Amino acid sequence: MIKFGTGGWRAVIGDEFTRKNVQLLAAALAYKMKEDGVADKGFVIGYDRRFLSQEAAGWAAEAFAGAGVHTSIIHRDSPTPLVMFTVAGKGFPYGMAVTASHNPAIYNGIKVFMEGGRDADEVFTSELEGYIRMAESRERPIVELPEALAQGLVEYIDPMNEYIDNIMEAVDMKAIREAGLHIALDPMYGVSQTALQTILLTARCGVEVIHERRDALFGGRLPAPSEKTLAGLINFVIEHHCDLGIATDGDADRLGVIDDTGEFLHPNKILVLLYYYLLKYKGWKGSAVRNIATTHLLDRIAASFGEQCYEVPVGFKYVSGKMLETGAIIGGESSGGLTVRGHIQGKDGIYAGSLLVEMVAKTGRSLSQLWQEIEQQYGRCEMAERDYRFSQAKKAEIYTQLLEDKLLPTFAHEVDRVSYQDGCKVYFANGGWIIARFSGTEPLLRIFCEMPTMREADAEADCMQQFLGL
Repeated sequence: MIKFGTGGWRAVIGDEFTRKNVQLLAAALAYKMKEDGVADKGFVIGYDRRFLSQEAAGWAAEAFAGAGVHTSIIHRDSPTPLVMFTVAGKGFPYGMAVTASHNPAIYNGIKVFMEGGRDADEVFTSELEGYIRMAESRERPIVELPEALAQGLVEYIDPMNEYIDNIMEAVDMKAIREAGLHIALDPMYGVSQTALQTILLTARCGVEVIHERRDALFGGRLPAPSEKTLAGLINFVIEHHCDLGIATDGDADRLGVIDDTGEFLHPNKILVLLYYYLLKYKGWKGSAVRNIATTHLLDRIAASFGEQCYEVPVGFKYVSGKMLETGAIIGGESSGGLTVRGHIQGKDGIYAGSLLVEMVAKTGRSLSQLWQEIEQQYGRCEMAERDYRFSQAKKAEIYTQLLEDKLLPTFAHEVDRVSYQDGCKVYFANGGWIIARFSGTEPLLRIFCEMPTMREADAEADCMQQFLGL
């Protein structure tokens, strides 16, 4: 029942996300730690504001205690990047965050991290699923949380200050202080407020916060930053004349940004802006990494500075892995996650937001002005994005049609090549592209198409949709 996708294990609460399954997963991790010879180094658990997240952290700790593995629980609502930072900084071999990230409120889940704070890769999660099957047939003792705390098998920790200090050391706080920026924050009822507000107030920014309280239903919206879900932040930025608005998803590893004109900046633009800033204004040197469904504008910027942009499958574990391999200075994805060399090896919306504020402060230019500068040099790229739900029968039909028989529609643009590395991606001769792939976190088929104009992107996305009968 427990299967890992691109963003960990996610399941509907009360269906597959249950105490029994959480403790089964924890017991399997404990078995693996013992066979790896690292059980004596302990384990760390963090949790977000979702329904049952804090309780599930306790359930997992009880299973680790039953297996004799000392567990540290971050004793507060925790951004996922804080958990990754703690795994790396405290030298834990593994850790977990109880979160379903940007999924609907009926979901919860668990993200597992490896040594150094990296997202668990496919090799690890495949092995872990084997340990889960093994654990199902074995006795799995637990020690109730109060008793585990009394015995010292479980302890509470709070590494938030170290995490915040680490970010403040990485960004130019002096430049931000001198800029006197006015910023609106939208944690989307999630866990980013404490860290982001502390950083920005310390840098003497004017900060106003909306949607800061805990709401396990996320105000009836998806806790995923998009133009639709951030309508309140857009209005706030316009009405209060803010320099920018920053939003983070439910567990704060993804970022959404509203510029000074009230325009929602697609995550592609955020990634492009930061890479351009690091190369041109900060003088860094190095390549970029993007997933297969992220803008190729990064490739143009990389080439203009004599660098390379690497393409990997969807899943941040592939991005961070390629960054380690190549020494890239930035890596990201079109869904809003990115990381920069020198910070944690995973997505961090809090750090990315802080770096964007530094960019505006140091350049003395607004986000809209910086984007105009990029478009003047590199041209425009527009992306159409579509999500489709399906029955199991329809999924099988699409899989056969697209990935086994490898049939394609007749596109309006000349096809250069086709890749089946992750779904089906068609590269057009004019530099545009289209991809259709099944989501690794939700029962969806996703179609992305990037072209010089939105009209062309929509037309080719429509062509793929009609071909697949969606």
